[in-house]
Amino acid sequence: MIDQQELNCYYDFVLKLTIETGKVIRDAIEGCKNIETKAGDWDLVTQFDKKIEEILIYSLAKEFPTHKFIAEETVSSTNHLPELTDDPTWIIDPIDGTTNFVHSFPFTCISIGLAVKKELEIGIVYNPVLEQLFTARRGRGAYLNGKLIKSSNIERLEHSLLCLEASYATIENIRDITLGRVEAFVSIAHGIRTIGSAALSLCYVAMGAAEGYHTDNLMPWDVAAGVLIIRESGGVVIDTNGGEFNIMSPKVLAAGNHKLVNELVKLIKEADTKTLEKKFRNEIKNININTC
Repeated sequence: MIDQQELNCYYDFVLKLTIETGKVIRDAIEGCKNIETKAGDWDLVTQFDKKIEEILIYSLAKEFPTHKFIAEETVSSTNHLPELTDDPTWIIDPIDGTTNFVHSFPFTCISIGLAVKKELEIGIVYNPVLEQLFTARRGRGAYLNGKLIKSSNIERLEHSLLCLEASYATIENIRDITLGRVEAFVSIAHGIRTIGSAALSLCYVAMGAAEGYHTDNLMPWDVAAGVLIIRESGGVVIDTNGGEFNIMSPKVLAAGNHKLVNELVKLIKEADTKTLEKKFRNEIKNININTC
């Protein structure tokens, strides 16, 4: 049984810490950044990502010395993703939407989730540029700047505003699948948006500003807080294939309600089938050309 008083203590401390640390983003977004790459040209990191993560981990570890951490820049530097255990574990993205931050595009945020006994208990996503503070506690609802939020009840794809990450098409081995899904979304949705921050995209589904969100190729810190926030808003998060969502290997399909998320599963499966059939036809065509 999780001690609710302890969780209250964790929540109060991390909320104050997040708001205070958000000043680093707000003060730096218009200034110069030292930019490095990690997995590729699309995967950026700045000195501010590292600074914020250091502040958060140092402060949380000092206050709660038995807690564990899964944090983006720490994992990147060691190239080792820790196992999620039953111990209280803070899952941290110091700046989600680093490319946005580099370009002074204001959709960027701090994302912090807390898992206890492998269950998400606290989620905080804070965009200090636009002053959007999303919060959630398991079983207590989701909030934007202290006001309760609810996900959309729109059930039809053609009436939906959908978010997805198209930038992964720069990765050659998933380009065709990514573009096939983009085409499928564009062909049926009321509109699509690519925001460049998984955490904020999930929160916008949670508040009903968008009906659905999809992306693969993420890490736990990208989505931990947002997943709890959308679930507490009444929304749904599942695996892209329609199965149970795995926080440690996140393939994200989120929607405001169960009917819409099931429609999105079908849409993605149909798009992937078309992509694979097209690839197969092209391979057969190339074989015939080469044998002539």
